[in-house]
Amino acid sequence: MVGLKPSELPPTTAVKFLGAGTAACFADLLTFPLDTAKVRLQIQGENQTAQVARSVQYRGVLGTILTMVRTEGPRSPYNGLVAGLQRQMSFASIRIGLYDSVKQFYTPKGSDHSSITTRILAGCTTGAMAVTCAQPTDVVKVRFQASKHLGPGGDRKYSGTMDAYRTIAREEGVKGLWKGTWPNITRNAIVNCAEMVTYDIIKEKLLEYRLLTDNFPCHFVSAFGAGFCATVVASPVDVVKTRYMNSPPGQYRSPLDCMLKMVAQEGPTAFYKGFTPSFLRLGAWNVVMFVTYEQLKRALMKVQILRESPF
Repeated sequence: MVGLKPSELPPTTAVKFLGAGTAACFADLLTFPLDTAKVRLQIQGENQTAQVARSVQYRGVLGTILTMVRTEGPRSPYNGLVAGLQRQMSFASIRIGLYDSVKQFYTPKGSDHSSITTRILAGCTTGAMAVTCAQPTDVVKVRFQASKHLGPGGDRKYSGTMDAYRTIAREEGVKGLWKGTWPNITRNAIVNCAEMVTYDIIKEKLLEYRLLTDNFPCHFVSAFGAGFCATVVASPVDVVKTRYMNSPPGQYRSPLDCMLKMVAQEGPTAFYKGFTPSFLRLGAWNVVMFVTYEQLKRALMKVQILRESPF
């Protein structure tokens, strides 16, 4: 047996909410450079005619990270980390922490099992709720990850995370902080369904057929499968979301306009730019997050039981 034993009592909603946010932050700390590399690869190719002569070219995941470290300094892969952690505490807490509660809400009374449709509906609901609350943090995170600070004297548009929120609101209006909300809702509805539903089903089947017990190996396999499925189905929307959220005012009329210009200028393969870092990041992120989340739920329930115990 690996890890803590499952609690005799099911975890409460508060435990899931706190555990999901904390586990997601821990996963972000370990995988953030991969996410930054993904963003840089996704936006590469924008405004080619104006930038081709002077832009830094990125090749592959490791090459992108090494190029950033060489040209922008060793801290550059972690640009936007503060906003990223703010995003996870609000975003993951809702989309992951509330998933089981929403799934139970949609499950018909008297039913022992939730159907795939119910799980998909729950994933879409919590994903949309999370984006609505956390969108400003995502916009700021992407802006920091996409910005290049070449050399020690390079210009920095934002002096810090809070300055980025203020600057975007001042220059683009408050609605600028919610830029790209619809493609992000679409992207995260897809990702949330792929991650949560796939993890849910794989874990359920592994336990049902007694292939694995409810511990680390089961959580690892389920999380890896969830990360792969999420990357495959969400990459096209993710690229459009990143391009649109990072674009200056007026470059694209809408997410649809962004998508059409991508196809016209770069071809359909542009939708899978940054696929390798996306998979490495989502695969690693899912494994770290779900394994940590499962252990945190058990640890927090043990603490809660001990606090409520009279002795």
